[in-house]
Amino acid sequence: INNTPAPPVPTLDPARIAQGATLYTQFCAACHGANLEGAADWKKSLPDGSLPPPPQDSSGHTWHHPDSLLVSIISEGGDPVYNSKMPAFGGQLSAKEVEAILDFIKDSWGKDEREYQWWLTVTQGNP
Repeated sequence: INNTPAPPVPTLDPARIAQGATLYTQFCAACHGANLEGAADWKKSLPDGSLPPPPQDSSGHTWHHPDSLLVSIISEGGDPVYNSKMPAFGGQLSAKEVEAILDFIKDSWGKDEREYQWWLTVTQGNP
């Protein structure tokens, strides 16, 4: 990892967080949990080799990825690298709605997770 500095972490807009919470409940909570807790034993492969839905809070790994990858996974579906069966939501959600869901998720992360994820987003590209 290089030592590229990142600009300050942007403040999350409360209205977008609220919109994201509503959309998360509608599109994400059935698999990722109403409280972003993910599936039980989310690190253990299922019989078909796929991985269960991970938590979206700080206990998961979502914050280990830049926005560009998160937007891609939500819009285009599961990432084969992680052997995910997540469906694509690009046909149901606009880019702004995807961003609102991500803001809702980011709002649950701790300061260190937010700063690390923002650094990744800035240094590895953003859609």
